[in-house]
Amino acid sequence: MSNPALVEHGTNARPLRASRPLQGLSGRLTVAGDKSISHRALMFGALAVGRTEISGLLEGEDVLRTAAAMRALGATVERLGEGQWQVSGRGVGGLVEPADVLDMGNSGTAARLICGLLAGHPLFAVLTGDASLRKRPMKRVTDPLSASGARFTGRAGGRLPLAIEGAAQPMPLDYTLPMASAQVKSAVMLAGLCARGVTRVVEPEATRDHTENMLRHFGATVRVEADGHRRVIELDGQPELVAAPVAVPGDPSSAAFPLVAALLVPGSVLTVAHVGLNPLRTGLFTTLREMGADLAVENARTEGGEPVGDLTARFGALRAVDVPPERVPSMVDEYPILAVAAACASGVSRFRGLAELRVKESDRVAATAALLAANGIRVEIEGDDMLVHGTGAPPPGGGTVVTHMDHRIAMSALVLGLATAQPVTVDDASFIDTSFPGFADLINRAAGGDALRRLNHPATA
Repeated sequence: MSNPALVEHGTNARPLRASRPLQGLSGRLTVAGDKSISHRALMFGALAVGRTEISGLLEGEDVLRTAAAMRALGATVERLGEGQWQVSGRGVGGLVEPADVLDMGNSGTAARLICGLLAGHPLFAVLTGDASLRKRPMKRVTDPLSASGARFTGRAGGRLPLAIEGAAQPMPLDYTLPMASAQVKSAVMLAGLCARGVTRVVEPEATRDHTENMLRHFGATVRVEADGHRRVIELDGQPELVAAPVAVPGDPSSAAFPLVAALLVPGSVLTVAHVGLNPLRTGLFTTLREMGADLAVENARTEGGEPVGDLTARFGALRAVDVPPERVPSMVDEYPILAVAAACASGVSRFRGLAELRVKESDRVAATAALLAANGIRVEIEGDDMLVHGTGAPPPGGGTVVTHMDHRIAMSALVLGLATAQPVTVDDASFIDTSFPGFADLINRAAGGDALRRLNHPATA
């Protein structure tokens, strides 16, 4: 009989099933390059004068969409080898009008940052994306950018497809973010690169600061001051960005999946090397340690302005945790995998203030709750809080998880399946490639077998 969950995405769906491995996860591995830094390396390289050499670039679909967009906007973008790329830029204000629609696929980061990039250039462009991205709100970016002189025309709610007419003489913005969002902050700063004067952004809580770090790396003047919980960022407009090498560290959001798997599978000792440890990205690691996780950092160092280290996770018992709302910006993408860890811990965990998760690739609050419930785990939603009831024993499992075209929901469900009594199936794993190409092979190598298996007949599985 047909399973609706498995056919939701049509005949191209790639269902995958995760089962408990026969042994613990072990070895030393690396994960794909940091997606946030990869996007920005390509964009700033396109705005810089000279050739920017990039190593460790994430070659997932999201970042490849950004590379294609930069080519369409006039930059020369070349792949020299695995993870090795070169960008010959056009200088600030030098991008050209694209001849065709810019398709950003599944990448909300790319779409929102490119809105800022184009707002300061006197050109016309149209952005679109896949079915998931076309549902995501863009007004949080287009509303402030409109004050620079750019014009945006989109579907109801400002959704994609979105037509953009950049400003011939963009105005610098002075904008206070109504919510903590690194994407909105970065879009405003990118628009400010082409404006005369100082662009000022105030964020209510500190969010990931890769944009600030990389702008300085390319020669821009960026000032940051703390004002209580708030951060005030000032950018001097119309700088000459100069090409600079970028070494992309491993993505901490990607490292989270094998590391949590090692914490949950008995007998595991697993090291993930060369992981980015920017303190505004490591909320998950802080939270896991509060749960009693054996998670150690070795060989800490700084590369390209970003802290980097090797993380080793060892299996052990976890306890429930109460995560404060102010931690959301530093782990906004990691709540689904944290929920998996909480499902295997002892006690009731509460994650507070998750409103921002409702506007990711899916409504991640609802999708995470459904992921857990489908596998016999008690979960409650109270306003913007999530409560996960763990028993300290392996959860039942046996469910099929609807991914909603969300790569992090898919990977979190598969990690859960490594720890549950019965296997866990995801309806479609194809979207994992947008951020973590080779995920299944990496987990299987660490597990010493086929813990993750593709299903041959999705309609009847």
